[in-house]
Amino acid sequence: MAPQLRPVWVQARLDTPLSRWLWLVKWLLAVPHFLILALLWLAFVVLTVVAFVAILVTGRYPRAIFDFNVGVLRWNWRVHYYAYSALGTDRYPPFTLADVPDYPARLRIDYPPRLHRGLVLVKWLLAVPHYLVIGLFLGGGAWLVRRWGDGGPGWGGVGLIGILVFIAAIVLLFTGTYPKPVFDFVLGMNRWVLRVAAYVGLLTDEYPPFRLDMGGTEPDEGLVPEDTEPTEPTEGGRRPGGWTVGRIVPVVVGALFALGALGLLAAGSLALWADRTQRDDDGYVTAEATLRTDTFALSSEPLSLGPGAADWVTSELGDVRVRVTPTVPGVRVFLGMTSAEEAEQYLRGTGHAVVSDITGRDVTTLQFRSGTPPAPPDSVDIWAATASGTRAVTLDTPVSEGEWVLVVLNADRHPGVSVRAEVGATAPALPWVAGTALAGGAVALVVGALLIGIAARRATG
Repeated sequence: MAPQLRPVWVQARLDTPLSRWLWLVKWLLAVPHFLILALLWLAFVVLTVVAFVAILVTGRYPRAIFDFNVGVLRWNWRVHYYAYSALGTDRYPPFTLADVPDYPARLRIDYPPRLHRGLVLVKWLLAVPHYLVIGLFLGGGAWLVRRWGDGGPGWGGVGLIGILVFIAAIVLLFTGTYPKPVFDFVLGMNRWVLRVAAYVGLLTDEYPPFRLDMGGTEPDEGLVPEDTEPTEPTEGGRRPGGWTVGRIVPVVVGALFALGALGLLAAGSLALWADRTQRDDDGYVTAEATLRTDTFALSSEPLSLGPGAADWVTSELGDVRVRVTPTVPGVRVFLGMTSAEEAEQYLRGTGHAVVSDITGRDVTTLQFRSGTPPAPPDSVDIWAATASGTRAVTLDTPVSEGEWVLVVLNADRHPGVSVRAEVGATAPALPWVAGTALAGGAVALVVGALLIGIAARRATG
């Protein structure tokens, strides 16, 4: 019985002689390909989602989408073979999704007539062991290194493919010869990566083998002669339809519309959720966090409002409210709003903390500064608005042009400020924002689907 061919077939030929110097500028020469591939990969992701639904429902991978996604992998393989995943040829990669039989790097994935409908749900999970392996190949492995800038610890890593290709490039530079053992090993790792990509991309049900098949050709049991073309239906000696530039462009544009639609739908859903569920009894949409410092005061970073920004805050955010509640019973807190310049003068020489970042509901990142207690807040005439008390104190902040800072301290000026802070706004435009984003997302999704569907239908022939 003749050996059965593997569904994923990767082959490469080491061109000789190779230029000693060209690899130094291949990163620049390949930029047009990288830009196009960035768009093609966006389309690949969107079309894989479409294929996922189709396989789940029908058990079939739509042929036109299959050809497109295989073409993206094929194009990607040619470019990376030319560039820094192999440096195996100096022949510039063609700008096409189609197979080019005489190009040194080729990829074939046989079209599966049927795919397992349930398996499509878990392929990403079943491939986790492979992720660990190809992470080492591509640079997912990391170790603790020392950053040269500040001398502090940091994480960094480089893939085994990159290391070996760099070694081969140095050898090529000095000897004019690409070391064959390095080439064989690099091709084995790239073949492993492409097999996993095909499996996770739902293009095959055959689980990738845990085997490093080194060298430019597949092992004997899966070898396809170099002059063998991928099996495709033909019409007059050529495949009908196919992915021409005029069909690829609408797919990419449609994928961009689809991704934009997802962003709009997500933003609209978030705005709708906030409007319907996050308003308090007074109609404010609020965010809150617990702020603590051992120093004498807390201050916000300056908020700059130009004429246009102030108008936008008034129209879109509506009324803005700041509320702080002492977390220690009986402690009287003071909350004031003033200009950034006057806040700096008031807190100069005073130990205080600047709220620079808030992550989560109960964690704050503070920049600590030492110093003496500030002047009694009631003794200075710098505040645009103030509030104080032993319970929740509220400041309805005036919205006007300028740089503004909020200051919180214990009214008796003792160190150790701990409050629950809330910032809220009536946000009258939130329902309009939600409706507009949802409607825009729906329209963009329809446009994207039409562009992809029409192009795929024409590519089917």
